[in-house]
Amino acid sequence: MPAGLETSAAPPLYVQVQLFKSGEHGYHTYRIPALAASKKGRLLAFVEGRKSGRSDTGDIDVLLRRSFDNGKTWTEAQVVADHGDDTIGNPCPVVDAGTRTIWLLLTGNPGKTNETQILDDAGQGTRTVWVTHSNDDGATWAAPIEITSSVKEKNWTWYATGPGNGIQLESGRLLVPCDHARQGSHKIYSHVIYSDDHGRTWRIGGTVGEDTDECQVVELQDGTLLVNMRSNHGKNRRALSRSRDGGLSWSPIEFDETLIEPVCQASFIRYTRKGKSATRSRLLFSNPAGVKRV
Repeated sequence: MPAGLETSAAPPLYVQVQLFKSGEHGYHTYRIPALAASKKGRLLAFVEGRKSGRSDTGDIDVLLRRSFDNGKTWTEAQVVADHGDDTIGNPCPVVDAGTRTIWLLLTGNPGKTNETQILDDAGQGTRTVWVTHSNDDGATWAAPIEITSSVKEKNWTWYATGPGNGIQLESGRLLVPCDHARQGSHKIYSHVIYSDDHGRTWRIGGTVGEDTDECQVVELQDGTLLVNMRSNHGKNRRALSRSRDGGLSWSPIEFDETLIEPVCQASFIRYTRKGKSATRSRLLFSNPAGVKRV
């Protein structure tokens, strides 16, 4: 290298920060993360805290850590929802840009009832749906309110919100991806729920075809909704469907050959750069790079 010339290393593409470590703070396992950004730019990282083990049932709470500096530092964890010895989880936040309220959709069930029992209608109870909200960027939260009767059909057994994120459409509608099963079957269906009154009430939207599952939704620039779904079809490819009526109905399922599927949840968001190229959007997708879960 010529004398007087110096080189500097390029900044890392990303920095990894561990927010929740299993075995700490009274929780055996942390799973099912969700990340949201408030209108003030605060980052909110939600997670399930599982007290008794890795199982999807038991004493499970929802915790939150917040960042005020784009993820460099984080607040101590706070409990957002705790149903005692029962399960409350599957956090799915959605931010209302108009009111700046952060809504958090959750699902729960009795702690001694597992998914198979719920699917078979053989447990001590079934899945229930809850919503809480924060008007101060996540510092405090309202007591969760049950909305099961508004967003779950009577013949549905299993139910899950998200996990991941909801979105707000250009129309102002708040939309949350979900999935469910029906009595007499273990088949899972993706669906959405929505609110047209800034989160005060919630309704059931359209259902996609069978053998779909956990999902995420984006709104394309032309207003079409694209849902990206965990697929139980045995094809090891992500399932896709579109809606042109705000999520009230969905097109037949398609499979994207470029998006491999180990049969688990994935992240799927629309990112639009600010500034002169603000009209140039990108769809960002992330999931495990393989067709097997382990």
